Amino acid sequence: MNQEAKRVVQNVPPPEPGVITSYGHGWRQLWKFILELFVIGLIAFFIALPGAIMGHAAEEFQYAGVLVGLMAMVYGILLTNPIEYGVSFAFLKAARGDRLQIKDMFEVFQNYWHAVLANLLVGVIIVLGIFVLIVPGIILACRLAFVSYLVVDRKMETIPAVKESWRLTRGHANKVFLMALLAIPIVIAGIICLVVGIIPAVMWIHSAFASLYYAVSTSQGGGEQGRAVAAEPDMG
Repeated sequence: MNQEAKRVVQNVPPPEPGVITSYGHGWRQLWKFILELFVIGLIAFFIALPGAIMGHAAEEFQYAGVLVGLMAMVYGILLTNPIEYGVSFAFLKAARGDRLQIKDMFEVFQNYWHAVLANLLVGVIIVLGIFVLIVPGIILACRLAFVSYLVVDRKMETIPAVKESWRLTRGHANKVFLMALLAIPIVIAGIICLVVGIIPAVMWIHSAFASLYYAVSTSQGGGEQGRAVAAEPDMG
C-alpha cells in the first residue's frame, strides 16, 4: 500500500446530533486531516487578504474611500464568501471521513452563482431579523446554518437550500445556538494560548459544525445524496 492510499480514510459513522458529540467528533476528525485542513485554511486566508486590505484602506482615503470600500465589498461577495462555503465543504468531508484534497475547497465553483446568491440571501434575512428585535435574527441564523453545506455538498439552488436548512434544523436550532456559545470560550482559550492557539480553535469549531450537519442530515434523511456526490470517482 503506497503512501497516498494510506491517506484515504474510511467513512466514519456520524455522531449523535448534539453539542458535545459534535465537538467530540469534530475534534477526532480534525486531527486525522489536520495538515490538509490547515493548508486549506491558509489558502482561504490569503484569498481573503486583499479584501481585508481594501476594507482597511477605505478608512484611510477621503474621497476614494467609497470606491475602495465598494471594491472590497464586491471582492468579498464574489470571492471571499464563496471560498468560505468551499472551506465548509472541506471540513464536511473530513467529518465524514471522506478522502480530502486541497482542491475540494474549490468545489464551490461547481455551483458558484448559487453560493453567491445564497450567501447574500442568508445575510439579508439575518440582518432583517436582527433589525426587528435581535432575537429573530439569532433564530434565523441558527435555522439557516446548514445552507453553505447544502449548496456545495448537494449542489442545491439558493431557495431550495434555504428551505432544506430550515427543515433540517427543525428541533436542532438550539444545538446550533449552544455550539455557537461554546465557540466563544474555545476562541478565548486559543487566544490565551500564545495567540497561535486561535488557529486550531477556529478549525475545531468549523469541524464541530460540519459534524453537526453530518449528524443531522444523516439522521433526517437526505444525507445519502451528499455522500453519493462525495463518493463519485475523481475524474480529474
